Amino acid sequence: MRELIVILLGGILVNNVMLTRILGVCPFIGVSKQVETATGMGMAVIFVMTVASAVTWLIQNLILNPFNMGYLQTVSFILVIAALVQLIEMVVLKVSPTLYRALGIYLPLITTNCAVLGVAILNIRESYNLLEAAVSGLAGGAGFALAIILFAAMRERQELAPISRAMVGFPIALVTTGLMAMAFLGFSGFNISKLMGL
Repeated sequence: MRELIVILLGGILVNNVMLTRILGVCPFIGVSKQVETATGMGMAVIFVMTVASAVTWLIQNLILNPFNMGYLQTVSFILVIAALVQLIEMVVLKVSPTLYRALGIYLPLITTNCAVLGVAILNIRESYNLLEAAVSGLAGGAGFALAIILFAAMRERQELAPISRAMVGFPIALVTTGLMAMAFLGFSGFNISKLMGL
């Protein structure tokens, strides 16, 4: 149980997929103008990343490794992620058409979100078991959601702030992202394993 907590906290804070590994920048910048849409995107990424981590682990260990077909890892993982995104797209369209329209092109782009594929591959490289891989996916998605929601809140606040015209829009977004990454770098000093007595 302690190992799972270490993986969870490590994935959210210390090894945040967006702010320390710089994966998934496109939806991070594109869907972070409002907290509501950022929250929807964050929830979608949490679901896709968690389920994709478990399913890709099963594919790797039950199909690819036994039949010596490791070269199909990337293609098979992308197929799994694409299928999950299609499922999410149908659910969001049915449940909240407003959120579906607000997310726009970025919802299907979760398929090409390198953060989802990156976490699935990192789970295999870290030799996690099935439960650890699922928790790692949950942590990666939660870390992405935390980062994008915080970023969206700051961008909403920046709309009211007196910012130089040269910095409005994309430039201030990049500066803010860099400052957030530096702030999360402070978590790298935490030794969560030692804190949990491992």
